[in-house]
Amino acid sequence: MKIIVCMKAVPDPKKACDIKINPETKTLVRHDVPMVINPLDRHALEEALQVKTRMDVHVTVLSMGPPEAGSIVKECLALGADTGILLSDPNFGGADAYVTAYTLAMGIKKIGDVDVVLCGMASSDGATEWVGPEMAVMLGMPVVTMVKEISNCGGQSWDVKAALENGYRRVKVKLPAVFTVTRDLNSPKTLSFSGIIKARKKSITQWGFTDLGVPAETVGIEGSPTIVTEMRSVEKTREVVFLEGSRDEKADQLVQKLVEVGVL
Repeated sequence: MKIIVCMKAVPDPKKACDIKINPETKTLVRHDVPMVINPLDRHALEEALQVKTRMDVHVTVLSMGPPEAGSIVKECLALGADTGILLSDPNFGGADAYVTAYTLAMGIKKIGDVDVVLCGMASSDGATEWVGPEMAVMLGMPVVTMVKEISNCGGQSWDVKAALENGYRRVKVKLPAVFTVTRDLNSPKTLSFSGIIKARKKSITQWGFTDLGVPAETVGIEGSPTIVTEMRSVEKTREVVFLEGSRDEKADQLVQKLVEVGVL
């Protein structure tokens, strides 16, 4: 079985305040912020690795991003993935969710003979939840989103449990298929020293738009149908005031302040 896990390098949430906006392209400037593995994608990789312990599986990590994103692909190899592929090209820059899905789908088609595609249901920096389903349409595969449990992954189909509002659904899906996962699926393991050592012997393959055989105008910001008319940082305008004293004194102060601002 061949499983592809789509991984995204996202800005470190701890450094989110350092992200800037390009005033011309209206896109985020990420190169000054350290990149980490998108948290939900880690659950996708963990599931692929768990399946690998039970049957003969080759796990390929596929990521799209700048050269710096190679570090997260390398980390995935250290965690146990067999192959790492990075789609990196200046022409890929500024891609919206649709073109990101298209580029990844073209990478998956180039790999070929894929049984399962796993990815997080959303990225921490975009959170559109579109990329997985759009990839499935482009690949002509069935898709199940928000998977929280995989109970049977043998044979030519997978039995999965997927979250729904106020409930869940159980689905039997014939392969090949795409699954987007939630954090309820598993608990990702941490890096091990032996994994880091083994990853040193593994190399990362890098593909550009010419390797995918697609025109430059179909990828990146040029190929993206989404038009961002404005993007700006949210300015802090609220003031936080801590009330001191006993409970009754705090209540009196609160009433007084509400009267001052015209609420009461």
